[in-house]
Amino acid sequence: MNLFSKIGNFAIFLGRSIFIPWHIRTTKERIYEQVHNVGIGSLPIIIIIAAFVGLVTTVQTSYQLIGSVPRYLLGSTVGRMVVIELGPVLTALMVSGRCASSMAAEIGTMRVTEQIDALEVMAIDPYRFLSLPRIIGTVISMPLLCIIAEFDALLFGGLYAHYFLNVPFSVFNYGLTHYFFIRDLFGGLVKTFFFGLVISTAGCYFGFQVTGGAREVGRSATYAVVVSSILILILDFLIALVVFG
Repeated sequence: MNLFSKIGNFAIFLGRSIFIPWHIRTTKERIYEQVHNVGIGSLPIIIIIAAFVGLVTTVQTSYQLIGSVPRYLLGSTVGRMVVIELGPVLTALMVSGRCASSMAAEIGTMRVTEQIDALEVMAIDPYRFLSLPRIIGTVISMPLLCIIAEFDALLFGGLYAHYFLNVPFSVFNYGLTHYFFIRDLFGGLVKTFFFGLVISTAGCYFGFQVTGGAREVGRSATYAVVVSSILILILDFLIALVVFG
């Protein structure tokens, strides 16, 4: 029953953060700030991780396919793996580790130092001021980061195939483009919207739950990463059932 209560509290927090009166004119600056923090701030690590994802995926796929199937299927297989699964999920996990903990620690520190109480005294809704911009900014950033990660992974995968596997880039690209389905790209990007939602909500939720000192702030940051990562994997399965099942 305790688990269901926590799930209910999490859902209530999300609803209270989103379904509240707000105006874009007074909130857009904080949304831009969060897009910069989540999107631009995560870009270096995403580019590095995605490059190695493309390289490893190409190596493993070539090990299983080259010699038994036409070489252009290397591009097709790598492309679908990256676009459908590896790009969205690994991007979300990296952003979760970087941003969910940061949000939880930042808001938790504000709770401990009574800055959130000060907002309430000034008649400023802390959910609108703190949670809403982070949620919207993360939801906007995640699909953009995912597209960059997928392009990066496929580029490095194609270059490795060209220079080390004797699969010309044109052949790799042929398999990639001729077996491309809009549903694959759509399904991957749909995931990222929900991933961004759970990452930002978990970070804000556990930040608001802090009741102690520095130790509780650190614990809330850990909880935010763990819970958002688990929710990412659960949502990945559920969305895959709906879109590809």
